Amino acid sequence: MRVLLVEDDLQLGESLEGALKLEHYAVDWLRSGEPVRATLSATPYDLLVLDLGLPGIAGLQVLRQLRADKHSLPVLLLTARNTLSDKVEGLDSGGDDYL
Repeated sequence: MRVLLVEDDLQLGESLEGALKLEHYAVDWLRSGEPVRATLSATPYDLLVLDLGLPGIAGLQVLRQLRADKHSLPVLLLTARNTLSDKVEGLDSGGDDYL
C-alpha cells in the first residue's frame, strides 16, 4: 500500500513515516500542501494522510481541490483540531475519516 503523508511538523512527520514504514507501507512525505496535486497526478496512492494546519495552502483547501478534481482517493485527516465543528467541516469537505 502506498501512502502520501502531508505533515509540516518535522517530529510528527518523522514518527508517522517511520511507523508506517515499519508496517511495510510505502510512504512519500510532503511538508506543505502546494505539491499535493502534482504529486497525486504523477504517482498513484492508496491513501492520503493529510494535516489541516499546513503552511501555504491549508489542508482543507487541499482536500476541497482534490474533491473538486474528482479524486476519489481515501483521505484521513490528521490534526490537533478536535471540536465538533472542525470534525464536521473536515468530513463535509470530503475527508473519509478524522483523527
